[in-house]
Amino acid sequence: MATEKKKMYTPEAVDVRSFRALLPKGHSSHSTLFETYRVGILKGKIPGNVLERAVSVASQGGIQFSFVFGSNEPNTNDDPFVRRSPSSISPTLVIAAFFRILPTNNAKMVNRTFLFSSESVNEGHPDKLCDQVSDAVLDACLKVDPMAKVACETATKDNMVMVFGEISTVAQLDYEKIVRDQVREIGFTSFVDDLSSVDSKGLSADSCEVLVRINKQSPDIAGGVHVGKDDMDVGAGDQGIMFGYASDETDCCMPLTHLLANKLGKQLTDVRKDGTLWWLRPDGKTQVTIAYEQQPDGSVVPTSVHTVLISTQHAEPGKAKRSVEEDGTDNRPKYTGEEQVAPTMAEMNELIHDEVIVKTLESIVLKNGKTALSLYDRATCHVHLNPSGKFIIGGPQGDAGLTGRKIIIDTYGGWGAHGGGAFSGKDPTKVDRSAAYACRWMAKSIVDSGLAKRALVQLSYAIGVAKPLSLFVETYGSEKAGLTPQAITDVVKLEFDCRPGALARDLQLREPKYNRTAAYCHFGREASDEDGIKFFSWEAPVDLKKYAEMDAAAVEKLAGESKEAILKKWVD
Repeated sequence: MATEKKKMYTPEAVDVRSFRALLPKGHSSHSTLFETYRVGILKGKIPGNVLERAVSVASQGGIQFSFVFGSNEPNTNDDPFVRRSPSSISPTLVIAAFFRILPTNNAKMVNRTFLFSSESVNEGHPDKLCDQVSDAVLDACLKVDPMAKVACETATKDNMVMVFGEISTVAQLDYEKIVRDQVREIGFTSFVDDLSSVDSKGLSADSCEVLVRINKQSPDIAGGVHVGKDDMDVGAGDQGIMFGYASDETDCCMPLTHLLANKLGKQLTDVRKDGTLWWLRPDGKTQVTIAYEQQPDGSVVPTSVHTVLISTQHAEPGKAKRSVEEDGTDNRPKYTGEEQVAPTMAEMNELIHDEVIVKTLESIVLKNGKTALSLYDRATCHVHLNPSGKFIIGGPQGDAGLTGRKIIIDTYGGWGAHGGGAFSGKDPTKVDRSAAYACRWMAKSIVDSGLAKRALVQLSYAIGVAKPLSLFVETYGSEKAGLTPQAITDVVKLEFDCRPGALARDLQLREPKYNRTAAYCHFGREASDEDGIKFFSWEAPVDLKKYAEMDAAAVEKLAGESKEAILKKWVD
């Protein structure tokens, strides 16, 4: 018999991941092997003292375990055994495969720490400006024509904004007015064609050139996707893959790095518009690094704020006057009080720290009920405020902008995964947007209901086909005891319908509510109902708590009994 590789079976090494690693490459039943029946200890031919060690580890963790059957013949690739799925031909017990085993003495797994970073940009960043213009056009269409088909892109450089794309709608739009109103709302009201000027904010709502190149949707696409079809049969507007992610580390089930980066940017905008830090200008970027601890159950816990980086556009330090910055040409009221002069650069940075960083940290609630400020220590945190020096020239004068270039900022800041499709300027038949919202909705529902502490959901589609081609759910080993990733996948199939028509219905996606999503992330925002319009409806989780009281076998049984209903909305 081949020599046993003892290091694989010591208590310190035994966990679900190490046993998964023992399985042969290309094995098609990884998940089913670990969704094993609790059959107790079976007798059989066991190499060395594997069973004794298995019992020892199980005793330490107080966890039940099961077994994998196969052959104990020597393997040709220097592994001690050939491992196979259960077979009536060779029913010899080979190795003990633990069901959810992470021993209490596995300090290496419990104490693993890492740093993770996410970034965001303000609404005045040129790429984000373009996202907002594209969604302003979409909203203008949907306000008049809920069935409008919209694919609107925007580009900007210097004092020019161009909108272009394909739009089929009965709405009569004044594109120039939509563009100028959006630029003004963001706060761009002055442009001087001189990079040494301190008076130029980077774009002027009044004087900018507006170019429009809009055509109708291709009849080939229209005929294949929606023409002559019932709502539930409307196909996906294109092929693609989409992802959604959720983590229990914050009360909104968003990763803290990205939630903090986005909220810092939003706070910069809020204190600019309300006059608290009147000398700020619209453009800006934020970045956050958090120290995390990997938990044995697959979850991640933030332990400290490691780095905060803010680069924000501002008026000339020590010279700019408030009456000039707040002259009434943007949507802020004209300043008529006693004249004020912008502080020095050092004073600006201190005010940004107190009014933006500290107050943002105070606004975020962690899963332990404390605020994110509990993770922050200025003495040890690496704080970088405008590290390149002054940042007066910004917006499209500083950089060109395009719709769809900030897709990671729009989603999870690098956590989870991204299918590559942008959101802004697209109506609900474009699954790049609607299905990504659905994936977040499903992932958040899983985590919020306690079925898992982290979840990643993937969908895929074919153009003109209503049903998703595939569904994948990953829970990182964080699923509730008794449940499995497959069981949670079955829950998703039972409770959700991801055909484009169903998503438009269930998430009210034909309402004019998208411009608000186009800055500071589409996710982690509070669902609300304003004047009958349901904003961020995908952030209102479906209650799945009843499944937390079931085990995998019960869910599988229910899914089997509901197969006919499932196949109406999902592929087999």
